[in-house]
Amino acid sequence: MNTFLHTMVRIRDIDRSLAFYKLLGMKELRRKEVREGRYTLVFIGFADNEHGQAEIELTYNWDQESDYDVGTGFGHFAIGAPDVAALVETVRSGGGKVTREAGPLKFGTIIIAFVEDPDGYKIELIEKS
Repeated sequence: MNTFLHTMVRIRDIDRSLAFYKLLGMKELRRKEVREGRYTLVFIGFADNEHGQAEIELTYNWDQESDYDVGTGFGHFAIGAPDVAALVETVRSGGGKVTREAGPLKFGTIIIAFVEDPDGYKIELIEKS
């Protein structure tokens, strides 16, 4: 059977990105510096692939001088949480950007919210009991 392993996004600041994702309850799983290629890979998640969890690969290119374009094809990451409103407040109090407050999905009853990481990537928070 195939397995979804990770999604890679390019970031501008490792420390800022890690601080943001920690607000969501993620942790750094492993890190690899590639001096010859002048980049660092930081894998984050709630648990590693060994436990059946997909990860996010944060890629920091050491010599990147301009901002990355998030792109028009990327939508968002989605994270399930037992209390979306509380998680939104954690993100807000940690200095994160909230782009949609917690509330029911239009024409539905599922509670969602949206936050944005320091590089502009959108994260949908979906209430899962």
